[in-house]
Amino acid sequence: MTSADSPRPDSCPLCGPAPAGLLWEDDRLRVIRVDDSRFPGYIRVIWREHVAEMTDLSPAEREHLMQAVYRIEALQRSLLRPDKINLASLGNQVPHLHWHLIPRWRADPCFPDAIWAPAHADAARQDAWTRQARDLAVRADALYDAIPHALDGAA
Repeated sequence: MTSADSPRPDSCPLCGPAPAGLLWEDDRLRVIRVDDSRFPGYIRVIWREHVAEMTDLSPAEREHLMQAVYRIEALQRSLLRPDKINLASLGNQVPHLHWHLIPRWRADPCFPDAIWAPAHADAARQDAWTRQARDLAVRADALYDAIPHALDGAA
């Protein structure tokens, strides 16, 4: 899909006013926390201009975007210590360039599948994950506080 095939910005949920959970922004990017208690530390990095694909950006713009993604991933690894970080730029539902940065743990409800897969039905696993996720939420707050400091120097 090209940018010309994308919905008009007035119909795009990522083009509007600053979304809930805004952690940081500059003239090109927005960084938001995704409010999903099942996945603490889940961050979305959104390109502000309405484009659908990475190759719609200039090399310098791509570098700016990916430096934000890399810095946030490093913070997630350092502060949350997940088993894995999932990076995804899908845009199937909303064809507006954005990256999902999703910390993953072997105990999370969907692991090893994508977070969009059905949760595993094992009740003991779900109970253990609920307790672990509460503890991780405290560390995720430290992540959210650290993001502006990490990105302000990189802009």
